[in-house]
Amino acid sequence: MSASLSPPVFDEAVVASREATERIRVAYFVTCMDFGGTELNALRTARRIDRHRFDVTVATFATGGALRRNYDDAGIPVVEFPITSLYNGTAFREGRRLFRFLRQQRIDVVHCHDVYTNVFVLPWARLARVPCIIASRRWIHPAESRRLEVANRLAYRLAHRVLGNSGAVARVLREQDGVRPSRILNVPNFVDQSAFDRLDPQELASSRRELGVPPDAEIVGCIARLVYYKGHEFLLQAVARLAPRRPRLHLALIGDGPRRQELEALAKSLGIADRTHFAGSRPNIPNLNQLFDVSALASVSEGFPNTLVEAMAAGKPVVATDVGGNSDAVRPATGFLVPSRDPEALARALERVLDDDGLRRRMGEAAFDVAGSEYHAARVVPRLERIYRELIAPTAAPAPDAGLVAREL
Repeated sequence: MSASLSPPVFDEAVVASREATERIRVAYFVTCMDFGGTELNALRTARRIDRHRFDVTVATFATGGALRRNYDDAGIPVVEFPITSLYNGTAFREGRRLFRFLRQQRIDVVHCHDVYTNVFVLPWARLARVPCIIASRRWIHPAESRRLEVANRLAYRLAHRVLGNSGAVARVLREQDGVRPSRILNVPNFVDQSAFDRLDPQELASSRRELGVPPDAEIVGCIARLVYYKGHEFLLQAVARLAPRRPRLHLALIGDGPRRQELEALAKSLGIADRTHFAGSRPNIPNLNQLFDVSALASVSEGFPNTLVEAMAAGKPVVATDVGGNSDAVRPATGFLVPSRDPEALARALERVLDDDGLRRRMGEAAFDVAGSEYHAARVVPRLERIYRELIAPTAAPAPDAGLVAREL
């Protein structure tokens, strides 16, 4: 298998009033530092951005978190703005701290990664006159409350650009959130080179033993948090349909979350507890999708999941539900898309891939090539760097007037 992994070539953007050797100061904002697709994407970007051209600081509402050490190990400063609510006195106090931070550090680019940072950070960034302000939408499903949904849409008006991580998310921004197409950026999630690295046969066998999977098993695997919108119950039901005629079939679920006990009970009630392996949260270096024969995702809602691209980088065929940005990554050559909430369709697609060694190999090779040519960090990160450089140039379109937004509020 091979992939075109050389980075794209971009013309240099000219930034007025800035010496060529002066780095652009970027602040990334994430709500927390726990394991999650958004949080991992922010970490990967912060680690990969060109340190010769950019100084990166990461800001968060949380104190601590599983990913905090990764930033410390990478030498990336982390600033905490602990707030208990977006709407109380704590938020106002921390907002004033944020305003002073943006001014004193002379931040050039504010890049928010989720709904809470959009709502909290963008007004203060506008008041601090940050030259480039980017909001993000990385989800399809509505926010947890109507109040938050409205606040987020109003926050978009304060940004110079709004980033969506898939074509499906970009359509939601345009059609539901009312963001003009000229202000929407479509920048996908990406994977580092480590996602393409291979375990040797002994390491692969050892890692499978750690999951508790027999050596001769055929493995359907899913790497995702155990939360409602990932649809794990439909994957369990699909495997239960296949189990009577596939005695070697096992299901590996890597990830943790609030639904674990519920899903363990479901596996038991379906009679597949002995072949369902709940592995919990694990570092994904090396790429754990290598342990599977097929990578599956049964989500009922998605923005653009990292796990699909990671599976493709591992050279694995993918069976996923046709929701959100899943169709951006999974093409006919790389896997199958099935309707959501349909365990029978999911079971048929899984069995088709498991039954055909040649099809499985061809899909895996095609998936590897697509991941390398479209979703490798060397392709995506330079595009984002170029966006930052161009948006702080004087030709960048201004955000809407803050006074106008205040009147609309």
